Amino acid sequence: MEKRNTTSDFILLGIFKHTRPHLFLFMMVLTMAIASLMANALMLLLILLDPQLHRPMYFLLSQLSLMDMMLVSSIVPKMAADYLTWNKSISPAGCGLQIFVSLTLGGGESFLLAAMSYDRYVAVCHPLRYPVLLNWRLCIQMTLGSWFLGAADGLMQAATTLSFPFCSAHEIDHFFCEAPMLVRLACADTSAFENVMYVCCVLMLLIPFSLILTSYSLILSAVLHMRSQEALKKAFATCSSHLAVVALFYGPAIFIYMRPKSYRSANHDKVVSAFYTIFTPVLNPLIYSLRNSEVREALKRWLGKCADFKYQQT
Repeated sequence: MEKRNTTSDFILLGIFKHTRPHLFLFMMVLTMAIASLMANALMLLLILLDPQLHRPMYFLLSQLSLMDMMLVSSIVPKMAADYLTWNKSISPAGCGLQIFVSLTLGGGESFLLAAMSYDRYVAVCHPLRYPVLLNWRLCIQMTLGSWFLGAADGLMQAATTLSFPFCSAHEIDHFFCEAPMLVRLACADTSAFENVMYVCCVLMLLIPFSLILTSYSLILSAVLHMRSQEALKKAFATCSSHLAVVALFYGPAIFIYMRPKSYRSANHDKVVSAFYTIFTPVLNPLIYSLRNSEVREALKRWLGKCADFKYQQT
């Protein structure tokens, strides 16, 4: 039987039940999480070790992989432990940490994707001025800005959410602590905070999303005027992979944080949250590696070096 909560800890009800079909789904999710960690770690190592990938575009991609690894690591181990041990409690500090980390990484990724769209805009529309318009200094500044803005949003929402008094039932109908779910348990008027949270979502989601749409509209206009079929094909291949990642990230995030309260459903929220915290991180490196010839070539080079090293040892 499940352990009852007799302290101030919260209870995460989780997404899976202890039935055979749900056990199968749990194993699938766990496998995808492990695959996500391995694929993103491989992408990170390739970009770090291959000199031909030492360019702003791939540095931004390495930060995306790092954020995805941290997001999966902050959620899935706790979810798996809760399911396997039947102990679903989480302390207020642990809950606040999950809110802070998930919002830091989610907000940071939102701005990072905007920076990556600017990188593609400069590469396609102003290729000769690329070293000037997107130098390493600006790349580092955009990356640090993404992390800082995400952390500021995460700290504000985590601290404010935990400052509310909570009712006696500390059961969170979710598989990790997420601010909108925790606010529902508050025994106080949270309307002002919910309005502030909505404004934060506009700043963290819609503004970067608008910049991305603007960048890709300009890219599309430039691509349609290209005479070289090879350049046209390369531009479409690169930009389509970026747009796929953008759609996978912003769609679920806007669904979770910007829906009216009357339209929210715990079951829908859990499925959509699983999509952007577990499924999307495993798809990102696959999209970039399969659609990017330079990443594929780098992987072939390192696999060849590993094979040569193994042959020399035997």
